[in-house]
Amino acid sequence: METSQRDEQQRAAEQRRRELLEAADRVVLRDGPGASMNAIAAEAGITKPILYRHFGDKGGLYRALAARHTDALLAGLRAALDAPAERRRRVETTLDAYLAAIEARPQVYRFLMHPADEGTPAEHGFDVGRHSAPLLRRMGEELAQVISERVDLGPDGEELSRAWGHGIVGMMHAAGDWWLRERPFERSLLVRHLADLLWGRLATSGDLPGGPGF
Repeated sequence: METSQRDEQQRAAEQRRRELLEAADRVVLRDGPGASMNAIAAEAGITKPILYRHFGDKGGLYRALAARHTDALLAGLRAALDAPAERRRRVETTLDAYLAAIEARPQVYRFLMHPADEGTPAEHGFDVGRHSAPLLRRMGEELAQVISERVDLGPDGEELSRAWGHGIVGMMHAAGDWWLRERPFERSLLVRHLADLLWGRLATSGDLPGGPGF
């Protein structure tokens, strides 16, 4: 009986946490990097102390939101990498999946990757800058794992996979950030330009025997 009650309480707490994250998402979509704990608490219909009780502090809420969106982004990238197509096309589809995600929800991207404006008081904004690097590192490690499982890079394969994984993520982030701010041309053209840049040794490397292919 006690175990059942604990399970029910845990499910209720998880449901409440999801509801609070959805409220936070709505504020982020509206306010971007300027999203505040006060605004999120108001959106959820609770007081700020209750919000702190669920997430600890602004950093805890940021990390929960970041995990939510990073998980979704990585799922999209994996789906693109697993699509039945020749290698060049899969590279382009993966690049496009990332760029399409940040284009579709630019306020969420800015919240995750950029601090609030300098003129915004610290109480009202999230200290995003110190949290964004771990997100990029996670994406780099995930991509490195995909490369190491699929591409035959020889005896230094593990080392090269990690260098390539983090390098590709850094390229996507920097190029995507610039493109999202300036919109100098269509997304499809940026995809082609970045694929051209990558299409060196990757084009000539074979698939690992028995692997899922790339």
